[in-house]
Amino acid sequence: MAQTLQRTPLHDRHVALGARLVPFAGWEMPVQYEGVIQEHRAVRTDAGVFDVSHMGELEVEGPRAAELLQGLLSNDLDRIEPGQAQYTLLTNERGGIVDDLIVYRLDRCRYLLVVNASNRDADFRWLREREIAGSDVRDVSDEYALLAVQGPHAIDRLGLPPASPFTFAEAELDGVQVMVNRTGYTGEDGCELLCMAEDAGSLWDGVLARGIVPCGLGARDTLRLEVCYPLHGNDITQETDAISAGLGWTCALDKEFTGADVLRRVKADGPERKLVAFVMAERAIPRQGMAIAGGGEVTSGSHSPMLDAGIGLGYVRAASAAPGTELTVDVRGKPRRAEVVKKPIYRREG
Repeated sequence: MAQTLQRTPLHDRHVALGARLVPFAGWEMPVQYEGVIQEHRAVRTDAGVFDVSHMGELEVEGPRAAELLQGLLSNDLDRIEPGQAQYTLLTNERGGIVDDLIVYRLDRCRYLLVVNASNRDADFRWLREREIAGSDVRDVSDEYALLAVQGPHAIDRLGLPPASPFTFAEAELDGVQVMVNRTGYTGEDGCELLCMAEDAGSLWDGVLARGIVPCGLGARDTLRLEVCYPLHGNDITQETDAISAGLGWTCALDKEFTGADVLRRVKADGPERKLVAFVMAERAIPRQGMAIAGGGEVTSGSHSPMLDAGIGLGYVRAASAAPGTELTVDVRGKPRRAEVVKKPIYRREG
């Protein structure tokens, strides 16, 4: 029997706007409204809003909550105060990436983890199985909705005061109580608005009334790829390690956490392969799974609306990872030239 897809609290709003809905990580999600290129450009030049209510929210609370997370997450939690957030990895014993996530420090003994939709259940189980006395892990995903408002004019259009990246604050927006998180997945300025699930509709309506363009998962993917943000399941997996993926900066290797010994070894020896960004030198669009000559593989690929060229991420031998190196990608049986570039592929002006 076919599994029923879950729907976000905004499903009816997407249908009313004529969105094209597709299955994604067990959810029925809008992939586009007017079109991927228009939505992508709206975010790069003005402001767009994404329904990301399918993301998981896990709350970790208790006098030893910090101790539990410090032993399971790769980054150093002691670096953040209440009101601050941190990008980090949940790692396994092999140094592989169970998930990449953002942890928000709500207060001294309470943390909120926003995790990938496809990993919500697995992350929750992983944390619950490793709970220590004085720590309590709860899956609170169904209580909340999450809207990502992104773009150079996003904060102005929302009428919010300026704030530093990776901070958060409580606010009221169009009559709705929200947690304004200065985080995002597009490389643009903006925020992610967390509200109670029952308030999602009125928040969404208020955001659109401010002239912010509704955007789907299609534009979300091309935007994150242009700025080389990895996608779990494509570019990073339980089989890939943070050093090879270029995420060594998220690993506090001077502390003990799951797989830290393996990651220290990989860093000391140098990774055998690296995740690189590349731009096609010929008219061709790379896609996940395509072979790169010399034993490499494309992990993410698309057409870049800003560069008007094929772009991608992929693993290659470490010797072929330097910017300027020429690659050959097998695009549907035809060898096509590409060049390794410095990350990010696209840089916003100013």
